[in-house]
Amino acid sequence: MLHLIDSHCHLDFHNFENDRQAIIERCADSGIEAIIVPGVTHQSWPKLIEVCAQNPMLHLALGLHPMFMHEHQETDIKALEWALNDYQPIAVGEIGLDFFLPGHDKKAQMRLFEAQIILADKFELPVILHVRKAHDEVLKVLRQYSLRGGIVHAFNGSMQQAEHYQKLGFLFGVGGAITYPRAQKLQGLFRDLPLNTIVLETDSPDMPLVGHQGERNSPERIPIILTKLAEIRSQSESEIAHATTHNCKQLFGI
Repeated sequence: MLHLIDSHCHLDFHNFENDRQAIIERCADSGIEAIIVPGVTHQSWPKLIEVCAQNPMLHLALGLHPMFMHEHQETDIKALEWALNDYQPIAVGEIGLDFFLPGHDKKAQMRLFEAQIILADKFELPVILHVRKAHDEVLKVLRQYSLRGGIVHAFNGSMQQAEHYQKLGFLFGVGGAITYPRAQKLQGLFRDLPLNTIVLETDSPDMPLVGHQGERNSPERIPIILTKLAEIRSQSESEIAHATTHNCKQLFGI
Protein backbone atom coordinates (compact mmCIF):
# COMPACT_ATOMS: atom_id res chain seq x y z
CA MET A 1 0.00 0.00 0.00
CA LEU A 2 1.21 3.50 -0.87
CA HIS A 3 1.58 5.99 1.98
CA LEU A 4 0.04 9.37 1.18
CA ILE A 5 -0.55 12.74 2.84
CA ASP A 6 -3.23 15.32 2.08
CA SER A 7 -1.29 18.51 2.77
CA HIS A 8 -4.36 20.78 2.67
CA CYS A 9 -7.87 19.77 3.71
CA HIS A 10 -10.54 21.66 5.67
CA LEU A 11 -11.94 18.61 7.42
CA ASP A 12 -13.23 20.81 10.25
CA PHE A 13 -15.78 22.51 7.94
CA HIS A 14 -19.48 21.87 8.52
CA ASN A 15 -19.63 19.98 5.18
CA PHE A 16 -18.07 17.01 7.00
CA GLU A 17 -20.17 17.16 10.16
CA ASN A 18 -22.20 14.03 9.44
CA ASP A 19 -19.49 11.63 8.22
CA ARG A 20 -16.11 13.03 9.28
CA GLN A 21 -15.03 9.96 11.24
CA ALA A 22 -16.09 7.59 8.47
CA ILE A 23 -14.02 9.59 5.95
CA ILE A 24 -10.98 9.50 8.25
CA GLU A 25 -11.32 5.73 8.62
CA ARG A 26 -11.63 5.18 4.86
CA CYS A 27 -8.60 7.41 4.31
CA ALA A 28 -6.56 5.35 6.78
CA ASP A 29 -7.68 2.11 5.08
CA SER A 30 -6.51 3.43 1.69
CA GLY A 31 -3.01 4.43 2.87
CA ILE A 32 -3.56 8.11 3.65
CA GLU A 33 -1.56 8.47 6.86
CA ALA A 34 -1.84 12.19 7.58
CA ILE A 35 -4.08 15.15 6.77
CA ILE A 36 -3.03 18.77 7.36
CA VAL A 37 -6.00 20.93 8.41
CA PRO A 38 -5.38 24.71 8.08
CA GLY A 39 -7.30 27.40 9.95
CA VAL A 40 -9.15 30.27 8.25
CA THR A 41 -10.74 32.49 10.94
CA HIS A 42 -10.35 33.05 14.69
CA GLN A 43 -14.00 32.05 15.21
CA SER A 44 -13.43 28.68 13.54
CA TRP A 45 -10.28 27.72 15.47
CA PRO A 46 -12.04 26.09 18.48
CA LYS A 47 -13.83 23.60 16.22
CA LEU A 48 -10.64 23.01 14.23
CA ILE A 49 -8.59 22.41 17.38
CA GLU A 50 -11.24 20.02 18.72
CA VAL A 51 -11.43 18.02 15.48
CA CYS A 52 -7.64 17.67 15.21
CA ALA A 53 -7.30 16.72 18.90
CA GLN A 54 -9.73 13.83 18.38
CA ASN A 55 -7.62 12.06 15.76
CA PRO A 56 -3.82 11.68 15.60
CA MET A 57 -4.01 11.45 11.79
CA LEU A 58 -5.07 15.11 11.63
CA HIS A 59 -2.44 17.84 12.00
CA LEU A 60 -3.36 21.37 13.05
CA ALA A 61 -2.35 24.63 11.37
CA LEU A 62 -3.65 28.01 12.54
CA GLY A 63 -4.04 31.17 10.53
CA LEU A 64 -6.24 34.00 9.21
CA HIS A 65 -7.25 33.52 5.56
CA PRO A 66 -7.26 36.53 3.19
CA MET A 67 -10.65 35.52 1.72
CA PHE A 68 -12.30 36.17 5.11
CA MET A 69 -11.10 39.74 5.68
CA HIS A 70 -14.64 40.84 6.70
CA GLU A 71 -14.53 38.37 9.64
CA HIS A 72 -11.10 39.27 11.02
CA GLN A 73 -10.64 41.66 13.96
CA GLU A 74 -7.50 43.60 14.89
CA THR A 75 -7.25 41.55 18.09
CA ASP A 76 -7.02 38.30 16.09
CA ILE A 77 -3.25 38.63 15.66
CA LYS A 78 -2.74 38.65 19.43
CA ALA A 79 -5.16 35.70 19.65
CA LEU A 80 -3.12 33.87 17.01
CA GLU A 81 0.07 34.46 18.99
CA TRP A 82 -1.54 32.95 22.09
CA ALA A 83 -2.93 30.01 20.11
CA LEU A 84 0.43 29.24 18.49
CA ASN A 85 1.93 29.11 21.96
CA ASP A 86 -0.89 27.11 23.57
CA TYR A 87 -1.78 24.58 20.86
CA GLN A 88 1.57 24.18 19.07
CA PRO A 89 0.30 23.71 15.50
CA ILE A 90 2.66 22.38 12.84
CA ALA A 91 2.31 25.53 10.69
CA VAL A 92 0.88 29.03 10.40
CA GLY A 93 -1.82 28.90 7.77
CA GLU A 94 -3.81 29.34 5.75
CA ILE A 95 -2.45 32.84 5.17
CA GLY A 96 -1.55 34.96 2.16
CA LEU A 97 -2.79 37.53 -0.31
CA ASP A 98 -5.79 37.30 -2.65
CA PHE A 99 -5.91 40.16 -5.15
CA PHE A 100 -8.36 38.20 -7.33
CA LEU A 101 -11.23 38.98 -4.96
CA PRO A 102 -13.56 41.75 -6.15
CA GLY A 103 -13.22 44.90 -4.08
CA HIS A 104 -10.21 43.63 -2.16
CA ASP A 105 -8.26 45.95 0.15
CA LYS A 106 -4.58 45.40 -0.65
CA LYS A 107 -3.27 47.39 2.30
CA ALA A 108 -5.42 45.55 4.85
CA GLN A 109 -4.44 42.18 3.38
CA MET A 110 -0.77 43.13 3.41
CA ARG A 111 -0.91 44.20 7.07
CA LEU A 112 -2.60 40.96 8.11
CA PHE A 113 -0.25 38.81 6.03
CA GLU A 114 2.94 40.43 7.30
CA ALA A 115 1.76 40.27 10.93
CA GLN A 116 1.28 36.50 10.53
CA ILE A 117 4.64 36.08 8.79
CA ILE A 118 6.26 37.81 11.78
CA LEU A 119 4.59 35.26 14.10
CA ALA A 120 5.71 32.34 11.91
CA ASP A 121 9.23 33.71 12.12
CA LYS A 122 8.99 34.14 15.90
CA PHE A 123 7.66 30.61 16.49
CA GLU A 124 9.96 29.08 13.81
CA LEU A 125 7.02 27.53 11.98
CA PRO A 126 6.52 26.90 8.25
CA VAL A 127 3.59 28.65 6.55
CA ILE A 128 0.75 27.47 4.32
CA LEU A 129 0.13 30.11 1.67
CA HIS A 130 -3.01 31.05 -0.26
CA VAL A 131 -1.97 33.29 -3.17
CA ARG A 132 -4.05 34.58 -6.10
CA LYS A 133 -2.83 37.31 -8.44
CA ALA A 134 -0.21 38.27 -5.83
CA HIS A 135 2.85 36.00 -6.11
CA ASP A 136 5.31 38.85 -6.61
CA GLU A 137 3.92 40.75 -3.61
CA VAL A 138 4.05 37.61 -1.43
CA LEU A 139 7.63 36.87 -2.47
CA LYS A 140 8.65 40.44 -1.64
CA VAL A 141 7.37 39.98 1.94
CA LEU A 142 8.86 36.49 2.35
CA ARG A 143 12.34 37.70 1.36
CA GLN A 144 12.39 40.00 4.39
CA TYR A 145 12.28 37.07 6.84
CA SER A 146 14.15 33.82 7.43
CA LEU A 147 11.24 31.43 7.54
CA ARG A 148 11.27 27.65 7.74
CA GLY A 149 9.72 27.54 4.27
CA GLY A 150 6.21 26.27 3.70
CA ILE A 151 3.73 25.28 1.01
CA VAL A 152 2.28 27.42 -1.76
CA HIS A 153 -1.17 25.84 -1.79
CA ALA A 154 -2.81 25.30 -5.22
CA PHE A 155 0.20 26.82 -6.96
CA ASN A 156 -0.46 28.05 -10.50
CA GLY A 157 2.17 30.75 -10.92
CA SER A 158 5.04 30.79 -13.42
CA MET A 159 8.15 28.62 -13.38
CA GLN A 160 10.17 31.76 -12.65
CA GLN A 161 8.04 32.49 -9.57
CA ALA A 162 8.38 28.83 -8.56
CA GLU A 163 12.16 29.15 -8.65
CA HIS A 164 11.99 32.17 -6.34
CA TYR A 165 9.79 30.24 -3.89
CA GLN A 166 12.16 27.24 -4.04
CA LYS A 167 15.08 29.42 -2.97
CA LEU A 168 13.05 30.35 0.13
CA GLY A 169 12.39 26.68 0.97
CA PHE A 170 8.82 26.41 -0.32
CA LEU A 171 6.98 23.41 -1.71
CA PHE A 172 4.06 23.45 -4.16
CA GLY A 173 0.63 21.92 -3.53
CA VAL A 174 -1.06 20.15 -6.43
CA GLY A 175 -4.72 19.16 -6.30
CA GLY A 176 -7.80 18.43 -8.35
CA ALA A 177 -7.18 21.22 -10.87
CA ILE A 178 -4.62 19.06 -12.72
CA THR A 179 -7.28 16.41 -13.48
CA TYR A 180 -9.04 18.70 -15.98
CA PRO A 181 -8.10 18.22 -19.66
CA ARG A 182 -8.03 22.00 -20.22
CA ALA A 183 -5.44 22.52 -17.45
CA GLN A 184 -2.52 22.02 -19.82
CA LYS A 185 -0.45 24.94 -18.52
CA LEU A 186 -0.82 23.70 -14.93
CA GLN A 187 -0.04 20.14 -15.97
CA GLY A 188 3.09 21.35 -17.74
CA LEU A 189 4.18 23.23 -14.63
CA PHE A 190 3.85 20.16 -12.38
CA ARG A 191 5.51 18.00 -15.01
CA ASP A 192 8.59 20.24 -14.90
CA LEU A 193 8.85 21.12 -11.20
CA PRO A 194 11.44 19.06 -9.27
CA LEU A 195 9.75 16.15 -7.48
CA ASN A 196 11.34 17.18 -4.18
CA THR A 197 9.24 20.39 -4.25
CA ILE A 198 5.78 18.83 -4.71
CA VAL A 199 3.11 17.82 -2.19
CA LEU A 200 -0.39 16.45 -2.80
CA GLU A 201 -3.55 18.21 -1.58
CA THR A 202 -7.31 18.19 -2.07
CA ASP A 203 -8.43 21.50 -0.47
CA SER A 204 -11.58 19.58 0.50
CA PRO A 205 -14.44 20.38 0.52
CA ASP A 206 -13.39 22.69 -2.36
CA MET A 207 -11.48 22.17 -5.64
CA PRO A 208 -13.47 19.16 -6.96
CA LEU A 209 -11.82 16.82 -9.43
CA VAL A 210 -12.93 16.40 -13.05
CA GLY A 211 -16.18 14.45 -13.19
CA HIS A 212 -17.08 15.59 -9.67
CA GLN A 213 -17.97 19.24 -10.36
CA GLY A 214 -20.53 20.55 -7.89
CA GLU A 215 -19.78 17.78 -5.38
CA ARG A 216 -18.12 18.03 -1.99
CA ASN A 217 -14.45 17.17 -2.42
CA SER A 218 -12.87 14.66 -0.01
CA PRO A 219 -9.36 13.70 1.14
CA GLU A 220 -10.24 10.20 -0.07
CA ARG A 221 -9.52 11.47 -3.60
CA ILE A 222 -5.81 12.03 -2.99
CA PRO A 223 -4.98 8.74 -4.83
CA ILE A 224 -6.71 10.06 -7.99
CA ILE A 225 -4.50 13.17 -7.91
CA LEU A 226 -1.46 10.91 -7.43
CA THR A 227 -2.45 8.82 -10.48
CA LYS A 228 -2.87 11.92 -12.66
CA LEU A 229 0.46 13.40 -11.51
CA ALA A 230 2.23 10.10 -12.25
CA GLU A 231 0.71 10.10 -15.74
CA ILE A 232 1.75 13.72 -16.39
CA ARG A 233 5.32 13.14 -15.16
CA SER A 234 5.73 9.65 -16.69
CA GLN A 235 6.83 8.35 -13.29
CA SER A 236 5.54 5.53 -11.13
CA GLU A 237 2.87 6.20 -8.54
CA SER A 238 5.07 4.62 -5.87
CA GLU A 239 7.95 7.00 -6.66
CA ILE A 240 5.70 10.06 -6.48
CA ALA A 241 3.88 8.82 -3.36
CA HIS A 242 7.19 8.24 -1.56
CA ALA A 243 8.61 11.64 -2.57
CA THR A 244 5.53 13.78 -1.84
CA THR A 245 4.99 12.11 1.54
CA HIS A 246 8.67 12.56 2.43
CA ASN A 247 8.55 16.24 1.35
CA CYS A 248 5.56 16.89 3.62
CA LYS A 249 6.98 15.04 6.62
CA GLN A 250 10.31 16.80 6.32
CA LEU A 251 8.71 20.26 6.12
CA PHE A 252 6.30 19.81 9.02
CA GLY A 253 8.35 17.42 11.16
CA ILE A 254 5.63 14.75 11.27
